[in-house]
Amino acid sequence: MCRIAGVIERNGTREVERVKAMCDAMYRGGPDDHGIFEAGHDGVVLGNRRLAIQDLTQAGHQPMISQDGSAVITFNGEIYNFLQLRSSLATLGHQFSSRSDTEVILKAYEEWGEEAFAKLHGIFAIAIWDNRSGELVLARDRSGIKPLYLFLDEQRLIFASEIRGFRAAWPEWTEDPDWRIYFLSLGYLPGTRTTLQGVRQLERGTVMRLNVRSWKTHSTQFH
Repeated sequence: MCRIAGVIERNGTREVERVKAMCDAMYRGGPDDHGIFEAGHDGVVLGNRRLAIQDLTQAGHQPMISQDGSAVITFNGEIYNFLQLRSSLATLGHQFSSRSDTEVILKAYEEWGEEAFAKLHGIFAIAIWDNRSGELVLARDRSGIKPLYLFLDEQRLIFASEIRGFRAAWPEWTEDPDWRIYFLSLGYLPGTRTTLQGVRQLERGTVMRLNVRSWKTHSTQFH
Protein backbone atom coordinates (compact mmCIF):
# COMPACT_ATOMS: atom_id res chain seq x y z
CA MET A 1 0.00 0.00 0.00
CA CYS A 2 1.29 3.48 0.89
CA ARG A 3 2.00 5.66 3.90
CA ILE A 4 0.67 9.17 4.48
CA ALA A 5 1.61 12.06 6.76
CA GLY A 6 0.89 15.73 7.21
CA VAL A 7 1.27 18.77 9.43
CA ILE A 8 -1.09 21.77 9.51
CA GLU A 9 0.13 24.79 11.45
CA ARG A 10 -2.42 27.39 12.49
CA ASN A 11 0.15 30.20 12.27
CA GLY A 12 0.89 29.39 8.62
CA THR A 13 4.33 27.83 9.15
CA ARG A 14 5.06 25.09 6.62
CA GLU A 15 6.75 22.17 8.35
CA VAL A 16 8.21 20.60 5.22
CA GLU A 17 11.27 19.06 6.85
CA ARG A 18 9.21 17.47 9.61
CA VAL A 19 6.81 15.91 7.09
CA LYS A 20 9.77 14.62 5.09
CA ALA A 21 11.18 13.06 8.26
CA MET A 22 7.82 11.44 8.99
CA CYS A 23 7.64 9.98 5.49
CA ASP A 24 11.26 8.78 5.56
CA ALA A 25 10.53 6.90 8.79
CA MET A 26 7.74 5.02 6.98
CA TYR A 27 9.85 4.19 3.91
CA ARG A 28 9.23 0.45 4.11
CA GLY A 29 5.52 0.95 3.58
CA GLY A 30 6.02 2.98 0.40
CA PRO A 31 9.35 2.30 -1.30
CA ASP A 32 8.39 3.16 -4.88
CA ASP A 33 7.90 6.93 -4.79
CA HIS A 34 7.54 9.88 -2.46
CA GLY A 35 6.05 13.35 -2.63
CA ILE A 36 5.39 16.52 -0.65
CA PHE A 37 2.68 19.14 -1.17
CA GLU A 38 2.67 22.65 0.36
CA ALA A 39 -0.49 24.75 0.43
CA GLY A 40 0.69 28.32 0.07
CA HIS A 41 0.08 30.52 3.10
CA ASP A 42 -2.28 28.09 4.87
CA GLY A 43 0.41 26.12 6.72
CA VAL A 44 -0.66 22.81 5.17
CA VAL A 45 1.99 20.24 4.24
CA LEU A 46 1.02 16.75 3.02
CA GLY A 47 3.37 13.84 2.38
CA ASN A 48 3.21 10.39 0.85
CA ARG A 49 5.35 7.27 0.53
CA ARG A 50 3.94 5.29 -2.35
CA LEU A 51 3.75 1.60 -3.06
CA ALA A 52 2.61 1.47 -6.69
CA ILE A 53 -0.01 -1.22 -7.36
CA GLN A 54 -2.88 0.00 -9.55
CA ASP A 55 -0.79 2.37 -11.69
CA LEU A 56 2.97 1.86 -11.87
CA THR A 57 3.61 5.13 -13.73
CA GLN A 58 4.15 8.66 -12.45
CA ALA A 59 0.51 9.36 -13.31
CA GLY A 60 -0.29 7.82 -9.92
CA HIS A 61 2.14 10.08 -8.01
CA GLN A 62 0.99 11.38 -4.63
CA PRO A 63 0.05 13.74 -3.17
CA MET A 64 -2.23 14.03 -6.21
CA ILE A 65 -3.63 17.42 -7.22
CA SER A 66 -6.97 17.84 -8.97
CA GLN A 67 -6.98 19.28 -12.48
CA ASP A 68 -8.22 22.68 -11.29
CA GLY A 69 -5.97 22.70 -8.22
CA SER A 70 -8.90 22.89 -5.80
CA ALA A 71 -8.18 19.62 -3.98
CA VAL A 72 -5.15 17.52 -3.08
CA ILE A 73 -5.16 13.94 -1.79
CA THR A 74 -2.71 11.66 -0.03
CA PHE A 75 -4.09 8.15 0.32
CA ASN A 76 -3.17 4.79 1.83
CA GLY A 77 -5.22 1.73 0.97
CA GLU A 78 -7.08 -0.06 -1.76
CA ILE A 79 -10.53 0.66 -3.18
CA TYR A 80 -12.15 -2.53 -4.45
CA ASN A 81 -14.95 -0.86 -6.43
CA PHE A 82 -12.89 1.90 -8.00
CA LEU A 83 -13.56 0.69 -11.55
CA GLN A 84 -17.32 0.93 -11.02
CA LEU A 85 -16.94 4.38 -9.47
CA ARG A 86 -14.68 5.45 -12.31
CA SER A 87 -17.34 4.40 -14.82
CA SER A 88 -20.04 6.34 -12.95
CA LEU A 89 -17.84 9.44 -12.78
CA ALA A 90 -16.99 9.18 -16.47
CA THR A 91 -20.71 9.16 -17.22
CA LEU A 92 -20.94 12.41 -15.26
CA GLY A 93 -18.25 13.97 -17.44
CA HIS A 94 -15.06 13.34 -15.50
CA GLN A 95 -11.90 12.50 -17.43
CA PHE A 96 -9.01 10.45 -16.05
CA SER A 97 -5.27 10.63 -16.66
CA SER A 98 -4.23 7.56 -14.65
CA ARG A 99 -5.33 4.03 -13.83
CA SER A 100 -5.09 4.62 -10.08
CA ASP A 101 -7.82 4.35 -7.47
CA THR A 102 -6.35 7.53 -5.93
CA GLU A 103 -7.57 9.62 -8.84
CA VAL A 104 -11.01 8.01 -8.58
CA ILE A 105 -11.26 9.02 -4.90
CA LEU A 106 -10.20 12.58 -5.71
CA LYS A 107 -12.79 12.96 -8.46
CA ALA A 108 -15.46 11.27 -6.35
CA TYR A 109 -14.80 13.88 -3.65
CA GLU A 110 -15.02 16.65 -6.25
CA GLU A 111 -18.37 15.27 -7.42
CA TRP A 112 -20.03 14.17 -4.17
CA GLY A 113 -18.08 15.86 -1.39
CA GLU A 114 -18.06 14.05 1.95
CA GLU A 115 -20.70 11.59 0.67
CA ALA A 116 -18.00 10.07 -1.54
CA PHE A 117 -16.44 8.19 1.38
CA ALA A 118 -19.58 6.11 1.96
CA LYS A 119 -19.37 4.98 -1.67
CA LEU A 120 -15.86 3.56 -1.24
CA HIS A 121 -15.64 -0.19 -0.67
CA GLY A 122 -12.20 -1.08 0.58
CA ILE A 123 -9.56 -0.28 3.15
CA PHE A 124 -8.31 3.27 3.39
CA ALA A 125 -6.87 6.19 5.28
CA ILE A 126 -7.32 9.43 3.35
CA ALA A 127 -6.34 13.06 3.75
CA ILE A 128 -7.71 15.69 1.36
CA TRP A 129 -6.84 19.36 1.37
CA ASP A 130 -9.92 21.20 0.08
CA ASN A 131 -8.68 24.59 -1.03
CA ARG A 132 -12.20 25.79 -1.77
CA SER A 133 -13.45 25.41 1.79
CA GLY A 134 -10.09 25.81 3.51
CA GLU A 135 -10.53 22.43 5.18
CA LEU A 136 -8.38 19.39 5.73
CA VAL A 137 -10.51 16.26 5.49
CA LEU A 138 -9.45 12.97 7.11
CA ALA A 139 -11.30 9.69 6.54
CA ARG A 140 -10.77 6.11 7.69
CA ASP A 141 -12.41 2.92 6.41
CA ARG A 142 -15.38 1.29 8.11
CA SER A 143 -13.43 -1.70 9.42
CA GLY A 144 -10.52 0.34 10.70
CA ILE A 145 -8.03 -1.82 8.78
CA LYS A 146 -5.88 1.12 7.74
CA PRO A 147 -4.51 3.09 10.71
CA LEU A 148 -4.65 6.87 10.86
CA TYR A 149 -2.99 8.45 13.88
CA LEU A 150 -3.48 12.12 14.71
CA PHE A 151 -2.64 14.85 17.17
CA LEU A 152 -4.71 18.02 17.43
CA ASP A 153 -4.36 21.01 19.74
CA GLU A 154 -5.00 24.76 19.42
CA GLN A 155 -1.98 25.28 17.16
CA ARG A 156 -1.44 22.26 14.94
CA LEU A 157 -2.81 19.06 13.47
CA ILE A 158 -0.42 16.20 12.78
CA PHE A 159 -1.34 12.87 11.19
CA ALA A 160 0.51 9.78 10.02
CA SER A 161 0.03 6.14 9.08
CA GLU A 162 2.49 4.99 11.73
CA ILE A 163 3.33 6.12 15.27
CA ARG A 164 7.02 6.12 14.37
CA GLY A 165 6.37 9.10 12.11
CA PHE A 166 5.67 11.34 15.10
CA ARG A 167 8.87 10.39 16.90
CA ALA A 168 10.91 10.80 13.70
CA ALA A 169 9.87 14.44 13.40
CA TRP A 170 9.66 15.19 17.14
CA PRO A 171 12.19 12.89 18.91
CA GLU A 172 11.29 14.41 22.27
CA TRP A 173 7.61 13.43 21.99
CA THR A 174 6.42 12.12 25.40
CA GLU A 175 5.01 8.63 25.80
CA ASP A 176 1.56 8.12 27.24
CA PRO A 177 2.41 7.09 30.83
CA ASP A 178 -0.46 4.58 30.98
CA TRP A 179 -0.08 2.69 27.73
CA ARG A 180 1.94 -0.17 29.23
CA ILE A 181 -0.64 -0.66 31.97
CA TYR A 182 -3.41 -1.07 29.40
CA PHE A 183 -1.32 -3.32 27.20
CA LEU A 184 -0.17 -5.58 30.02
CA SER A 185 -3.65 -5.90 31.53
CA LEU A 186 -5.67 -6.18 28.32
CA GLY A 187 -3.16 -7.30 25.70
CA TYR A 188 -4.06 -4.32 23.52
CA LEU A 189 -4.66 -0.57 23.70
CA PRO A 190 -8.39 0.16 24.08
CA GLY A 191 -10.38 2.61 22.02
CA THR A 192 -8.35 5.20 20.15
CA ARG A 193 -5.46 5.21 22.66
CA THR A 194 -1.83 5.01 21.44
CA THR A 195 1.63 4.86 22.99
CA LEU A 196 2.22 8.62 22.62
CA GLN A 197 0.83 11.44 24.73
CA GLY A 198 -1.98 13.26 22.92
CA VAL A 199 -1.87 11.03 19.83
CA ARG A 200 -5.00 9.04 19.06
CA GLN A 201 -6.43 7.01 16.22
CA LEU A 202 -9.19 8.42 14.07
CA GLU A 203 -12.18 6.21 14.74
CA ARG A 204 -13.14 3.76 12.01
CA GLY A 205 -15.83 4.85 9.56
CA THR A 206 -15.21 8.49 10.45
CA VAL A 207 -14.72 11.68 8.47
CA MET A 208 -13.12 14.57 10.34
CA ARG A 209 -12.89 18.05 8.88
CA LEU A 210 -10.64 20.81 10.20
CA ASN A 211 -11.21 24.35 8.96
CA VAL A 212 -7.70 25.78 9.04
CA ARG A 213 -8.95 29.36 9.19
CA SER A 214 -11.43 29.05 12.06
CA TRP A 215 -9.66 25.99 13.56
CA LYS A 216 -13.00 24.30 14.15
CA THR A 217 -13.51 20.58 13.63
CA HIS A 218 -16.51 18.55 12.61
CA SER A 219 -16.73 14.75 12.62
CA THR A 220 -19.32 12.41 11.11
CA GLN A 221 -19.72 8.64 10.82
CA PHE A 222 -20.50 6.86 7.56
CA HIS A 223 -21.80 3.36 6.88
